[in-house]
Amino acid sequence: MQGVRGTREARDVRGARDEEGPPDAGGPQDVRRPPGGPDRRTAILGAAARAMARRGVRGLRVAEVAAEARVSTALVYYHFGDRTGLLRHTLGHLGDRAERYTRPGAPGPRRPEEALRELEERLAREFQDTPEVRENSTAWGELRAEAVFDPELRGELARAGGDWVRELADLLRPVAPAAPERSLAGAAERLTVLLEGLSTRWLAGLLPAGHAAGLMRGALAAEVRALRPPRPPASRKGVPPWTPPPPERDRPPSGTTPSYLTENSVR
Repeated sequence: MQGVRGTREARDVRGARDEEGPPDAGGPQDVRRPPGGPDRRTAILGAAARAMARRGVRGLRVAEVAAEARVSTALVYYHFGDRTGLLRHTLGHLGDRAERYTRPGAPGPRRPEEALRELEERLAREFQDTPEVRENSTAWGELRAEAVFDPELRGELARAGGDWVRELADLLRPVAPAAPERSLAGAAERLTVLLEGLSTRWLAGLLPAGHAAGLMRGALAAEVRALRPPRPPASRKGVPPWTPPPPERDRPPSGTTPSYLTENSVR
């Protein structure tokens, strides 16, 4: 559920292109060469994610990505146009990969408690202590950090983050079917912010993965309690449920018997 999860004219984000620039058409590495198929494209995106997790966004170099993917730099430029396009597509690749490792099972109708358990599991999977999850989460963190200095990358992340919040609100809907849309969106945004913060602390070694997942479960439980309407207290046999007194302005004149007492008196 991150997981979801490019840039121009900011700090160093295009520095590598200035150093490497795409090859001229017709030269030794012609950008008009055949694309190499979807496997090559996926390999390039995976290599970009690994490089980003190791050295950050500013340390990303197209030549390094090409070498790791075992393709030419021309093929990278063929598929993604420039370094900005490579970053933008890597962002989508990270989101797709997070979707695969966090989704517990096939989507489908769920009763509220089943939907809650599935959502708990999905959020907890963001803290799996495996190379793939750590790499994905680290690359996301690097992109968020770079967005502080890069307005265009900030826009890309805002769109990806908005998609994630909407997806999380959709997952909360079957958990609390009566909750208004605004409340679902607010809960989804708060959970997203917490997930990002916990992920940073986990990757920094400040929180064990299990503890981070437990904190996430607790926050989800609190949000669900707020989204679900309170259940009326069960009445004892022969005793009607207690009705709260009306507000001061609605109370009957002094000397009369309030109707709520008359209606709820035990006979």
